[in-house]
Amino acid sequence: MAKPKVLISDELSPRAVEIFAERGCDVDFKPGLKPAELRAIVGNYEGLAIRSATKVTAEVLAEAKKLRVVGRAGIGVDNVDMKSATAHGVVVMNTPFGNAITTAEHAIALMFAVARQVPDANASTQLGKWEKNRFMGTELSFKTLGLIGCGNIGSIVAERALGLKMRVMAYDPFLSDPRAQELGVEKVTLDQLLARADFISVHTPLTEQTKNILSRANLMKTRKGVRIINCARGGLVDELAVRDLLVSGHIAGAGFDVFTEEPAKQNVLFGAPNLVCTPHLGAATVEAQENVALQVAEQMSDYLLTGAVVNSLNMPNVSAEDAPKLAPYLDLAEKLGSFAGQLTDTDIKAVSIEYEGVVAALNVKPLSQIALMGVLRPQLETVNMVNAPVIARERGVEVAEVKHERDSDYHAMIRLTVTTEKYTRAVSGTLFGGRHPRIVDIKGIEIEAEFAPHMLYITNDDKPGFIGRLGTILGESKVNIATFHLGRDAPGGSAIALVQVDQPISPELLARIAALEGVVQARLLSF
Repeated sequence: MAKPKVLISDELSPRAVEIFAERGCDVDFKPGLKPAELRAIVGNYEGLAIRSATKVTAEVLAEAKKLRVVGRAGIGVDNVDMKSATAHGVVVMNTPFGNAITTAEHAIALMFAVARQVPDANASTQLGKWEKNRFMGTELSFKTLGLIGCGNIGSIVAERALGLKMRVMAYDPFLSDPRAQELGVEKVTLDQLLARADFISVHTPLTEQTKNILSRANLMKTRKGVRIINCARGGLVDELAVRDLLVSGHIAGAGFDVFTEEPAKQNVLFGAPNLVCTPHLGAATVEAQENVALQVAEQMSDYLLTGAVVNSLNMPNVSAEDAPKLAPYLDLAEKLGSFAGQLTDTDIKAVSIEYEGVVAALNVKPLSQIALMGVLRPQLETVNMVNAPVIARERGVEVAEVKHERDSDYHAMIRLTVTTEKYTRAVSGTLFGGRHPRIVDIKGIEIEAEFAPHMLYITNDDKPGFIGRLGTILGESKVNIATFHLGRDAPGGSAIALVQVDQPISPELLARIAALEGVVQARLLSF
């Protein structure tokens, strides 16, 4: 099997290149590519490893026909078009823990620098001045720090600040009461934080909900003399408002490591009094750069070679331990979805995926996504495991995932039900020997059948002579039957035949089969 090819388009530790190679990937290290150069070659790669310089735009993704994963060595993925990546079925990973300590420490460093006016005092002293009275600072001890965002980095800032004897409060809609208690922080509303904080430090991703969260209106709600720190993302804070409030004295100081536009060769903040700026150094330590480079190489390699998904932003995570366990169930779920999808002609209203037995104890999110992909793919060739939930949502398809703790007739069973405007159809499957997918039930009719490249699906009236008539017409057409599986709901009722044949069946032959006496429906299936 050919080795997956990976392109590293930003500066990463040489050790990352070694890890890709050691894990079994072919890797090209080409930092500094211009957008046109990246578009020209990205189609050759299954993996793309980046930092913040490479812009993975819709135009780049349109050329990336083979691309399966983008790995960001760092946290923020502002430089990746997530919507387009998901639509193209590209998994986007980041490394949220490799530079967390470094970024948190930089926020603390900026708090000290702003509180004690270290940069201005340094510049003044080196000019031969001795302006002790000019640089009267403030202590951090016993001041109130307000954290906007208390996730991975924010919680580390909280721990450090508590060690400095600061009082810490946090606004974060996802912060639970037990977690706040564990950290020793007070959980507050945004307005409470703005009104009470001596220092405000921002630690949240840039989203539609958090964009401009420290707007001019919100900054005006802060107490006079507040100090603002942003080591998270440009665009979270109204930079012009901060400048105006620094000039007026309402804000006593500000420390910015990130800016709305980067690289920030010029910015409205520059030149404002009591301002400390750094060039996006939050993750810029030797330890952090090494950590995120190693992590992204390991994560991407694991995904490309084993299917393990770690720290994905648009795909359920699958640990390296779980990936081999899930592999046969992924195969079964995809085939069940494909079976239902190939028999569906009208608009799909709902899809339900149910799990019984040992499979119900596994991480079933990837199974549900690949089953949904199987259902949708006969109608939409561009659907894949990553974008299937998005496409289903856009088309108004309700998707349900159910785990049953009840006993099953099988060691493990997956049941997939498709509801259209005309009918509801269910198909169930299991694994024989732990690895071989089988159909065991169609529309409540018990039937055991393998999946095969060429299959006939026939529903018919359960009347004598049908099997003979079908065998005769296939024999006359020189079509060999490999397996023949039958099931019925009751004697003389409705029956189902699943016939595996050795070669494709022509549309003309299918029409002749559909015209046989007793046949209700005849379809070709391929797996």
